[in-house]
Amino acid sequence: MAQASLTMFEKIWRRHVVVDRPDGYTLLYIDRHLMHDGSAGSFARLRARGLSLRRPDRSFATPDHYVATGGRGLGAIEDSHHRGIVAAMAVNHARYGFTVFDIGDERQGIAHVVGPEQGITQPGLTLVCGDSHTSTHGALGALAFGIGSSEVVHVMATQSLWQRKPKAMRIAVEGNLGFGITAKDVILAIIARIGAGGAIGHVVEYAGSAIRSLSVEGRLTLCNMSIEAGGRAGMVAPDDTTFAYLHGRAFAPKDAAWDKALAYWRDVPSDEGAVFDKEVTLDGATIAPMVTWGTSPEDAVPITARIPDPSSAPDAAKREGMERALAYMGLQPGTPVEDVAVDRVFIGSCTNSRIEDLRSAAAVVRGRKAVVPSWAVAGSGVVKRQAEAEGLDRIFREAGFEWREPGCSMCVGMNGDTGKPGQRIASTSNRNFVGRQGQGVRTHLVSPAMAAAAAVNGRFTDVRKLAQA
Repeated sequence: MAQASLTMFEKIWRRHVVVDRPDGYTLLYIDRHLMHDGSAGSFARLRARGLSLRRPDRSFATPDHYVATGGRGLGAIEDSHHRGIVAAMAVNHARYGFTVFDIGDERQGIAHVVGPEQGITQPGLTLVCGDSHTSTHGALGALAFGIGSSEVVHVMATQSLWQRKPKAMRIAVEGNLGFGITAKDVILAIIARIGAGGAIGHVVEYAGSAIRSLSVEGRLTLCNMSIEAGGRAGMVAPDDTTFAYLHGRAFAPKDAAWDKALAYWRDVPSDEGAVFDKEVTLDGATIAPMVTWGTSPEDAVPITARIPDPSSAPDAAKREGMERALAYMGLQPGTPVEDVAVDRVFIGSCTNSRIEDLRSAAAVVRGRKAVVPSWAVAGSGVVKRQAEAEGLDRIFREAGFEWREPGCSMCVGMNGDTGKPGQRIASTSNRNFVGRQGQGVRTHLVSPAMAAAAAVNGRFTDVRKLAQA
């Protein structure tokens, strides 16, 4: 009897099953565990229970959430509690022996930038981190997802994790993306289409010709925001683009091990004829530069559109939600998106802080001046060094941007990098809920190029017009 065709998710899941429990839970073996400064509490719980770190060789850490991007070193972190959390990483490293990219190490940065660029993330692996945007790593064909603090301790102690098996969903984006359209626009268009709960209970595989045309960095952006559609994880099948990206990276296999790994990686993609529990298809040619207008990533429209009118909502609950969002955002229905002025611009986060992102933003601001306060924050020291070698830092500085140190920065208001109440921020981050970037701050999610266009015009602008100018 011929073996049934399997999805990529099913293949990886089966390979990592330790035991299935009668109540529907499965114990999965975890190949890689990423940790950040927020993991300090989990280490404290590990010590309190007298447990050791099961596999230090498969555990990697870097501070990102609480680091200061306005200066270097622990001394730049003004909040003493946050400073202590970051300092704890070195103490825990000395005790447990995991790999660390700490403050002062050029490789330090956002965990979801560091993992792929160091070759820690690989096809066919299971990877977890105490952060919801761990879905990012699925761009390389890994099964990667965020976990809670008690689960972090379980992985630390056992290198395994109890999980209920999600369903499989395929989102295909076919055709060619238009001029000026990026992966950020694609994922915002997807979430606007299926909703913030459209992928709940599913691992999403992104497929189609438009997805295959993306660089690994674009795929990382795409998978990063899978969680914003309710997905447990996001994945892209590994291909020659993936293999070329991984070759030669510090923690990628070498020599004979590379050949062995490559043979396995080529078998990771879904089999032809594999059946998914849910399928969605989009036409890539119809996607325009996107801007969010509300307090959920699903509240996204093309830059050419107008702010939606709640009267068009399909039901009363949706109408009331739209009215609340518009009141918080200070927007009037029917306003052209290009008429909405911004107060600040933030380019960074685990969604859009890689070298490709900085290049696309720099291309827009080159020879122009930012008319509102604007920041560019590289996702790691490696990205920052490469950007400086290419002269991107000079382009940003000459345009009036602040060129800051690596870290999560203004993506999440817990490190001092926040906006002021009422400020409207064009942000390349992943979440726009109430207070995400500071109390009363109004966040609009856009691509790096669109953020750059807003910086130099002081309002949302179709970046395609500037690129052609």
